[in-house]
Amino acid sequence: MKRALFLSLLLINAFLGEAQTLQPLPAAGSDSTQPVIILPGTQRQRFFRLDDGTELQVLAGTVGLRQGNTYFYCDSLVMNSITKVFEAFGHVHISDDTTQIYSDYLRYLTDRRLAYLQRNVRLTDRHSVVTTNELEYDVATKTATYHTGGRVVIGKSVLTSQEGVYNGDTKDIFFRHKVELKDPGTYLRTDSMIYNTQTRQTQLITDTYIRDSSGRVIRTREGTYDMNTRQATFTQRTSIDDKCLRVVGDRIASDDATGIVQIEGNAVLIDTCQGINILANRIFANKRTEAYLATKKPLMIIRQDKDSIYVAADTLYSARISDLAKPSDLVLPDTSATGRDSLAADSIKNKTVAAVKPKPAAKSKVVAKTVKTPLPAKDSTDRYFEAYRNVRIFSDSLQAVGDSMFYSFRDSIFRLFKNPVAWNKKNQVSGDTLYLYTKNKKADKIRVFNNSFIASEVKTGIYNQVKSTRLDGWFENGNIDSIRCRGFAESVYFLQDDDSAFTGVNQTSADIMDVRFQKGELHRVIYRSAVKGTLWPIRQKSPSEMRLPGFGWYDERRPKTKYDLFQ
Repeated sequence: MKRALFLSLLLINAFLGEAQTLQPLPAAGSDSTQPVIILPGTQRQRFFRLDDGTELQVLAGTVGLRQGNTYFYCDSLVMNSITKVFEAFGHVHISDDTTQIYSDYLRYLTDRRLAYLQRNVRLTDRHSVVTTNELEYDVATKTATYHTGGRVVIGKSVLTSQEGVYNGDTKDIFFRHKVELKDPGTYLRTDSMIYNTQTRQTQLITDTYIRDSSGRVIRTREGTYDMNTRQATFTQRTSIDDKCLRVVGDRIASDDATGIVQIEGNAVLIDTCQGINILANRIFANKRTEAYLATKKPLMIIRQDKDSIYVAADTLYSARISDLAKPSDLVLPDTSATGRDSLAADSIKNKTVAAVKPKPAAKSKVVAKTVKTPLPAKDSTDRYFEAYRNVRIFSDSLQAVGDSMFYSFRDSIFRLFKNPVAWNKKNQVSGDTLYLYTKNKKADKIRVFNNSFIASEVKTGIYNQVKSTRLDGWFENGNIDSIRCRGFAESVYFLQDDDSAFTGVNQTSADIMDVRFQKGELHRVIYRSAVKGTLWPIRQKSPSEMRLPGFGWYDERRPKTKYDLFQ
């Protein structure tokens, strides 16, 4: 009897000793399935056989298992040899290379290597922490999936979604349904996206809303966004709203480190502070310097309630005047204005100097403590535009063309260079350099320097003409009202009777000529100083003979509608 008891105790001790080192479970039904090994240190185990023949193995205490390179730890565990499933309870821990998973409960399919975790589930990969209430983990593919809501923390960034799929090899997480990302610098909301916990790069695949700490808002449906560098590339129609600036394009690349934004494909830039829209196929904008460059058929629109101004060219560029020149360079050139506009010119120059010249600081006898003064308000006039090659300007009241253009918001002058031409109704003005002054974004006056020429079409092939060295003109209600020509002035003027029949041709030269218009049409010419002229009977001169040197009628260059500027 004593000997039998001794042999039984010896067998039990031997069995327990073997179980605590390495003991495989019964075969999983496939030679390719890796066995589950019980690790040394497992404290207690028991075997049970149910009525249906199912064998259960119960492990308790400090439990440790291994299948391949994956380790399992828990407080207690039940193995089923028939279903090839084990259930783990209390302080569950799966260690799979760099992925660590924790929960209160685990159900594991040993043949399929699938783990189902519940209650207080937490997954970490050295870069992020995923928390959820239920998680499915595929050990073979290192893929974790949740369907009941989850939260991912990467540094100071927090991502939440209804569903998520995590790949342990690539470190990608695919988020679906009610996806939100929050960190100190960014808020993101979408329905689906892919996020890499290692590179912190986000791949956007559906409608997405992004807002950063500065208030900038991005709306897109496809692209990539790097949380580390704040670089973004959007490959479908995207809009970015940043204070006064709004950009829209088919493809947008943004770099917060440099402040550069590149917009391509039906690009639109809207500057609400300046009342400016720019359309082009490519636009570069610099957030820091507030400069932007537009190429590939760019069009600028200066918005106003009535008669907006449209400007087209091969290239458009805009930046701050304060970045262009010193204050002393911003004073308008002395054009030696006389007559009607002399006081206006002096007024403009004085205002320009006052705008850029700082006032002297007031003297104080008492030294006060330092007070933090607010920054000055942004100067909406601190901006200019440049246009290069094939410049065309259109408004309902005025059209113009030239090779290049400079426009300053400080003085509201369009400066056109190299063979510029301007039209107002039937009147054409040309010269070497042309300045078009605007007031409240409407034509106010015009100046032409060197080889000034004005032609007015009376009838097809018949033109009233005035040429001089210098030309100054004024507008009233969008129509040209009067012009003063100075320096070797010459004119050809066709006389008409009350029935509009031509009666003669007046060919005259003078030092100064004043031209008056009525309802936008040339009405009469007044000659001043050193006047010489001839009045020709209409029968003695054909209209083609009466052309002053330098005459040209450039109607084919004239934009007829704003839609001509899109071509």
